[in-house]
Amino acid sequence: MKISKVAGWCLATVLMFSCKGEDEKAGTAATDSGDFNYMADQFADIQVLRYQIPGWENLSLKEQEYVYYLTQAGLAGRDIHWDQNYRYNLAIRRALENIYVNYKGDKEDDNWKKFEIYLKRVWFANGIHHHYSSDKIKPDFTKEYLTQLLNETKTSLKPEIVEILFNDADNKKVNLDESKGLLAGSAVNFYDKGITEKEVEAFYKKMVPADPARPVSFGLNSKLVRNASGQLEEKVWKSGGMYGPAIDKIVYWLEKAKGVAENQKQADALALLIAYYKTGDLKKWDEYNIAWLNATDGNIDYIQGFVEVYNDPLGYRGSYESVVQIKDFDMSAKMEKVSQNAQWFEDHSPLMPEHKKKNVVGISYKTVIVAGEAGDSSPSTPIGVNLPNADWIRAEHGSKSVSLGNIIDSYEHAAGKGRLSEFANDKEEIRLEEKYGAIADKLHTALHEVVGHASGQINKGVGTPKETLKSYASTMEEGRADLVGLFYLYDPKIQELGLTDNWKETGMAAYDHYIRNGLMTQLIRLKVGDNIEEAHMRNRQWVSAWVFEKGKKDNVIEKITRNGKTYFNITNYEKLHELFGQLLRETQRIKSEGDFKAAKALVEGYGVKVDQTLHKEVLERNKQFTTPPYSGFVNPMLVPETDGNGKITKINVVQPKSFAEQMLYYSKTYGVLPDEN
Repeated sequence: MKISKVAGWCLATVLMFSCKGEDEKAGTAATDSGDFNYMADQFADIQVLRYQIPGWENLSLKEQEYVYYLTQAGLAGRDIHWDQNYRYNLAIRRALENIYVNYKGDKEDDNWKKFEIYLKRVWFANGIHHHYSSDKIKPDFTKEYLTQLLNETKTSLKPEIVEILFNDADNKKVNLDESKGLLAGSAVNFYDKGITEKEVEAFYKKMVPADPARPVSFGLNSKLVRNASGQLEEKVWKSGGMYGPAIDKIVYWLEKAKGVAENQKQADALALLIAYYKTGDLKKWDEYNIAWLNATDGNIDYIQGFVEVYNDPLGYRGSYESVVQIKDFDMSAKMEKVSQNAQWFEDHSPLMPEHKKKNVVGISYKTVIVAGEAGDSSPSTPIGVNLPNADWIRAEHGSKSVSLGNIIDSYEHAAGKGRLSEFANDKEEIRLEEKYGAIADKLHTALHEVVGHASGQINKGVGTPKETLKSYASTMEEGRADLVGLFYLYDPKIQELGLTDNWKETGMAAYDHYIRNGLMTQLIRLKVGDNIEEAHMRNRQWVSAWVFEKGKKDNVIEKITRNGKTYFNITNYEKLHELFGQLLRETQRIKSEGDFKAAKALVEGYGVKVDQTLHKEVLERNKQFTTPPYSGFVNPMLVPETDGNGKITKINVVQPKSFAEQMLYYSKTYGVLPDEN
């Protein structure tokens, strides 16, 4: 499970080494934080930022090599995520890039500028569908202009694919509107066209786990297709299988990482991950996750594999992602207090007694420094992650939670304060946000990831959430974790643990922000007339709208209109705290009992429909701000220097000059998959 900045609170050839490094052609040298240029690019509704790797020079050469090999493994699978997002994405990307590199015509022309923006949007989204709304990104230039560019640069792209870029086919990457068909309305490349939800459900119902108490994650690493006989079968993502060429490159770099691991537990975990990639065996995936959980010593860690299922409307298939991270010792020591008190939080939660864990085990929490990201974590990145996702592994072995500290720092350096002044109700709300907003941010991420996702238990005999809650599983889980964080942000315990100097004002700032965002400001990311589709946006609205409605009797949250502008004002924080607790109790009950009807009623009743009048007002008020609603990152480049024998002697951190430079370099260096897979 992951939480993102947008989603919550405010991520063919082996690289050849050069003895001199590649800094001259790869980018500009990193600068000190005082004059560091955080902005790499801005276009459409997106800003692309840079981040630093503080403390890199304090790592040993062996540790730097370990980080380098892990980042290379991550980038080796980049094409996989592009293809997962849409079956024609790789062909489209290569055609657009060939035009971009080879076009010799008028680059001051308005149409060319529109083409550049379109290509950048496609790069940022890892395909032709918006990274957040999942709507197809339509070009602002004509089909005739694209045809002209294709001809002038001698670029091939099938006519039927050209048509798709401009028509209404495959308009939604992930469709959650059941009336349109969850699969029929989704363009994501996880299922053959024509396969229905009922067929998928029947296919996996036949797969009985060898150990029902420890079920493997059926479907996590495969595409479901119809074979020549008309029967459904899985094309497994493994060496020798679907995505084999990219997976072989991943394995190559993981083998090198295993050779320089910090300790035996790290090496053992990597060996299991390699075995999983080679065989596609989901039992190996579980064994790897348990070994990875136990590998807590050392300064370096990573996330690697087919992990999050948000992009599958049915919640089976994992998107490829990679995050490589270095421990931030100072912040990790402070935040470790949260994980050390996980049992206290569980015992004092408002859950029904039968839904509480009697023994919360193995939660580790670290603030980390990101050294590289790929796949589903790049360019748009999470700010916090809690893994693994299997409930039985969490219950028996615990989980790892990380907060991506340098990513959060870059967001904060690039953020403006204008929207706060525009949408906050009064000066007191602004004061609280300015004084305690940052710490409330970090604490909510910690509580969401460490306590939230690790809390509660499913009743014996009840299936996994993807089986019981189906398309609502992701938003219900994210809302549940949010509610755990919200409940404890307004509790003296966080001050008792030394995490803030004023628990009440920290909680007030957190509540103000959540309600303001959930009911109003997150709407800047939608077009007028749209419903909410994305899981995190849905959960923030259904949580906020539910407590707003249930608190009307006592006027807990008042809706104010002043000078034609809408504001939300919390009048009773204590009562709102109680309402968050009541909703948390009910949300956990729904998960524990697998109550699909209740989940559907909660999400559809509170989290999908948008107040269109308010939406238009929010968009109008937001026009004055130039900062785009979405942010993402280029990665610092790790550039090795070698001696005459090819042995690495030093690894330099080099910032890319531009977003376009990095995207083109990635495609050239890591583009190993065919156009169609």
